[in-house]
Amino acid sequence: MAREQEFKITPIGGLGEIGKNMTLFEMDGDGFLIDCGIMFPANDMHGVDYIIPDYRWLEERDDIRLHGICFTHGHEDHIGAVQHVVRSFPKVPLYATPLTKGLLQVKLKNARLLKQTTVHGFEAGDDLKIGPFDLETFRVCHSIPDCVGYGIHTPFGIVVHTGDYKFDNTPVHGRKTDYARLASFARRGVALLLADSTNADKPGWTKSEAVIDTALDKVFRNAQGRIMVATFASLISRVQQVVNAARAHKRKVCITGYTMSEYAKIARKLGYLDVDDDILVDLGRAKQLPPHKIVFMVTGSQGEPAAVLGRLAGGRHRQLDVRRGDTIILSSHPIPGNEEMVYRTINRLIQRGADVIYDAIEAVHVSGHACQEEMRLMLNLTEPKYLVPVHGEIRHLHMHAKLARDNGVDKDNVIVIENGTTIELSKRGVAVGDRQPGGYVFVDGSGVGDVGRAVIRDREILARDGFMLVSVNVDHVSGKLVDQPRIISRGFVYLKDAEDFLEQIRDNITRVVNGNRRANGARSSMVEDSLSKLIYNETKRRPMIFSIINEV
Repeated sequence: MAREQEFKITPIGGLGEIGKNMTLFEMDGDGFLIDCGIMFPANDMHGVDYIIPDYRWLEERDDIRLHGICFTHGHEDHIGAVQHVVRSFPKVPLYATPLTKGLLQVKLKNARLLKQTTVHGFEAGDDLKIGPFDLETFRVCHSIPDCVGYGIHTPFGIVVHTGDYKFDNTPVHGRKTDYARLASFARRGVALLLADSTNADKPGWTKSEAVIDTALDKVFRNAQGRIMVATFASLISRVQQVVNAARAHKRKVCITGYTMSEYAKIARKLGYLDVDDDILVDLGRAKQLPPHKIVFMVTGSQGEPAAVLGRLAGGRHRQLDVRRGDTIILSSHPIPGNEEMVYRTINRLIQRGADVIYDAIEAVHVSGHACQEEMRLMLNLTEPKYLVPVHGEIRHLHMHAKLARDNGVDKDNVIVIENGTTIELSKRGVAVGDRQPGGYVFVDGSGVGDVGRAVIRDREILARDGFMLVSVNVDHVSGKLVDQPRIISRGFVYLKDAEDFLEQIRDNITRVVNGNRRANGARSSMVEDSLSKLIYNETKRRPMIFSIINEV
């Protein structure tokens, strides 16, 4: 008997989290991917630059032919891992709208991978042939131009992937969501909807990007000194709004940070950023202009320590500083989990004398994601038989599921899954399949995946309780101490102020070493265990303890 045909969908990232969006679609040994993004590290992931999807299981499969990687838009949580994926699948072509294609080419060029793959461009509304798969593209509004979703044709109906979207009828770039295409999917039969869930816990409608223009005009009108606007490097629509405000208030614009500068160049070249040459100035010229004549565009709106705003807040930027009288605008919402870093940055900037404006004070940012009423509209336009909420934390996915059930979708047809779980679409409907192994792949400097959970836990302990190193010399014949133990401590106690405690530690080491004639490895472990108990009893802290026993 022939095996029943199935169209399989496996989210590799983006479910149960904000970021690292990546989804595999496959049928009969053929497949393609939509997006491959990154995620910002949490506060306790010390030293990690960013996180990429764990697609190692896909690399190991020899039963599937990947025919392409399609992109919904150019934000880092959708394109940021492209250099890693291209290294793993160098012959797989990429498909993107013009602006997204340009941003991808910047990333691939910087990674010296541009010649290893082909990047195909298409316009929103075009039909694509990816191997044996037929895809229809449709425009959606988000907070960056050139965003699309996909209608994927299967033998069992259309699968609609919305990407990140909202229904904005006055977008900055003038291109509205394609209501007609979404409605046409419903007429032809939507078997399954994969829909953005990021704002599923927010009632009403997401505000239009147009409201930011009024807020920026107010801030620019009141600012007496320099203005700095922090946002994502890829948020081209926001760069355009800042340029418009600067033009209206007769200020020049300086775009700082390599990535933001490169993205702005590409956007200008492709016609997505309308800015005259005489408005843009480099950093050297900007520093010479009167304070009321300049606006700086900077990165670091999520409190990233290495970004421009993070270095300004810490006084670590080599060419810029924060002055009393500066106005700093954070044109972004904190990504869930980043709130502490963002507000710490705001506090440091205020301490340095800046007037900091963020969305709680003025409407200098609006979300790019649909709220509950827009989610209902998407459901009503597409009329899916099944819904799988995507792009969001667990709470967002379940809120989206409840909204869909309340909106009339059969409760058995709303399926909440997590990364790695396969959805199988067949003539019998949709079923939940196996779950693939996976987790976080940490990128730390040039290392990819070599830092795991164990290393992160060690870094957390070191950051919280510090470490102590004990070096002991013993007589190779008697095994007794020949001199005082040497103790080095960092991040635990300041040794010069803890002499009494140090004496306890030395007595403990002497007792353990002189009382045991075992091999040095065993005695090292005994010293570490004994010190750990002593230190916890005295301080209720657990620093990392290392001991070295040298025979002399």
